Amino acid sequence: MNHRAVSRVAPGTARISATARTRATVGAAAVLAAVVASLAPTAAQAAPVNSAADAQWSTETLAPGVQVRTGTVQHPGVTHTWTVTVQAPATSRLTGARTWAEAGTRSWAGTTAQKLRDAGFEPRVESVRWPGYADTPHGVMGYRVRVGSFAAQADAQPTSKAITAAGFHTAVAWTGYDIQQPADRENIHVAVIDPHRFKGTVEGTHDGNVAQRETTSSVAAKLHSLVAVNGGFFVTSDADGVQGTMSALGAYRGRLGSMAVGSRAALVLGDGGRHVRVADLTSTATARAGRSSYAIQGINRVPSLVRDCGRPGTTPSELPWQDVTCRLTDDLVQFTPLFGAALPTGAGVQAVLNTSGRVVSVGARGGRVPAGGRVLQGIGTAADWLTANARVGRRITVDETVRDNAGRRVALDHDDSIVSAAPTLVKNGRIDIDAAAEGVVDPQDLSFGYAWANTRQPRTMAGIDRRGRLILATVDGRRTGGSEGFTLYEAADFMRSLGVVQALNLDGGGSTTIALRGILANNPSDAAGERPVGDTVQVIPSGTG
Repeated sequence: MNHRAVSRVAPGTARISATARTRATVGAAAVLAAVVASLAPTAAQAAPVNSAADAQWSTETLAPGVQVRTGTVQHPGVTHTWTVTVQAPATSRLTGARTWAEAGTRSWAGTTAQKLRDAGFEPRVESVRWPGYADTPHGVMGYRVRVGSFAAQADAQPTSKAITAAGFHTAVAWTGYDIQQPADRENIHVAVIDPHRFKGTVEGTHDGNVAQRETTSSVAAKLHSLVAVNGGFFVTSDADGVQGTMSALGAYRGRLGSMAVGSRAALVLGDGGRHVRVADLTSTATARAGRSSYAIQGINRVPSLVRDCGRPGTTPSELPWQDVTCRLTDDLVQFTPLFGAALPTGAGVQAVLNTSGRVVSVGARGGRVPAGGRVLQGIGTAADWLTANARVGRRITVDETVRDNAGRRVALDHDDSIVSAAPTLVKNGRIDIDAAAEGVVDPQDLSFGYAWANTRQPRTMAGIDRRGRLILATVDGRRTGGSEGFTLYEAADFMRSLGVVQALNLDGGGSTTIALRGILANNPSDAAGERPVGDTVQVIPSGTG
């Protein structure tokens, strides 16, 4: 669907069009001028750029209390090109493997530039500054070396090959993804849901089966949603687990579908979206048989495989690491009726429990979760615990707890849901990005997370403003439809400009999707089109869903 289709107005809806320089609004607040200003780099982020922004916005009211703004922001005075980046050799701090980084030390950059000049090239050295994260260094991150400016990506390839042949490691890059200048174009959608006026519900959902991937728009069409966006991080490869299962905390209609990996940001949709907040959440679960107990480290995932790490005992790290799969030698995993696929097989033991929690069988791993029942699978010492304690007819209870970073327990009822990703963007009305703590960058390893966090990408964001309204926003990226995306810092600045007091980053990249009335409304970046994802956030009118 192209962006023109978004502006179609169904009977009975209101539509306003205006430029951001006039009276464009989100709800009743005049904030779009601030939105445009947020898209230009600040002095703390990059060298100042004198570039006026042009913005066109349209507004559509989908229901009382549900309004969507569609905008295109352009910086006509900015020129971007393709270039060749000479990457710096690096060693992964997590795995010890050789890798490459966007930037290196000043000494490396100077030596590399001289070698390039000796080889007949004309390099330039650029400093790269740390974004304004709350838990990383400030100032210069490192120095990168680049060669040439080209109108087309294909034009840069011969130079890239020649530099590679001279003994360097290269990558062809688009300067529009850098923070140093504003983007050429940003295609943005912002949905505002006012719980005081909207009569429907807002919920995180995996559509009844956590072991599947579906497109956001197809789930939205099935639920007759007014607005839908993609949700949290999920498994995308069989090597990392069951595709579609969440690699972050997820709860749907009051039931945990997955466990947290460290303390990471989550969108808590309480009372069907009547009470919404953003908080860093952790989760624990314990299986008890009589006086014996064993910690459960996963819900609805393959034993031993922990996507994004962050569980006690995981190697090579117990801390969260984005897009890294850690392993557990001793692992107890609970499978619930939300897991609608064949259970994982392999070494270890499983116990099948009925609706009252009594063991009905103990044996090899496999089969399916019985209706209303649960399955516990254990490997290593967890298998030994099941063998010793899971006797047929014996009751095994499971205690599950979700807590926020203040230690408060998060109670879950049937109309509560949680969608989790990383990192936090805004806290108490201020930009507060805990990028290192939530495992999306590593200050000691510039090869990790640089493109994910510090360059422009498609992003999906969620936040809450001072009036308690839920803000769901997407920006297209990777030049789909000409749009380049946001860095994490730009995403935070953008959300703050909308007046949010809390915000988090949801899954992005090719997953970034927004659907309006069940129809895809943005331009996802995957070449194949809209990506099937894990969970989603759905805004559902009363009488449906």
